[in-house]
Amino acid sequence: MKYDRVIQGTFIDRPNRFIANVRIKGEGDVPDPVVRCHVKNTGRCKEILVPGARCILYDSDNPSRKTRYDLIAVYKGDVLINIDSQAPNAAFKEFIPISGLFKDPRIFPETVHGDSRFDFYIEDGDRKVFAEVKGVTLENDGVCSFPDAPTERGLKHLLGLRDALDEGYES
Repeated sequence: MKYDRVIQGTFIDRPNRFIANVRIKGEGDVPDPVVRCHVKNTGRCKEILVPGARCILYDSDNPSRKTRYDLIAVYKGDVLINIDSQAPNAAFKEFIPISGLFKDPRIFPETVHGDSRFDFYIEDGDRKVFAEVKGVTLENDGVCSFPDAPTERGLKHLLGLRDALDEGYES
């Protein structure tokens, strides 16, 4: 997965879970403007999105959007943390065929099983695998993790994966 148009900025604040204010470098004599950005992760991300943090914005270059930029990654010290909630699934989908985990995988994104929808269902011969992929919403002492808050949906996914395992699927 690759972002083709990115710029750096400095995180200021997050007035709501969808929007962040970020200062970007001005052009020439223009002062450094503050821009409103779409946050591509609705998690709390309180330990990552701290005022003054260097961040990476994706330039959507779409004039019909309310915000030109997406906030996709944040530096925590020297560690760059991708918080784009769509990136993990895109990266995993690219990884599956080259991973060596499967010989000839057939990949089905967003597959329903029971009362759960899983990120991926993969068939490879007789193997049947459900995969749930998560991104980063929490960082503590250099360890990135998910989730950053209790989640009923997360518990439901775990129980659904357990049920799939009981039925002979892999996860």
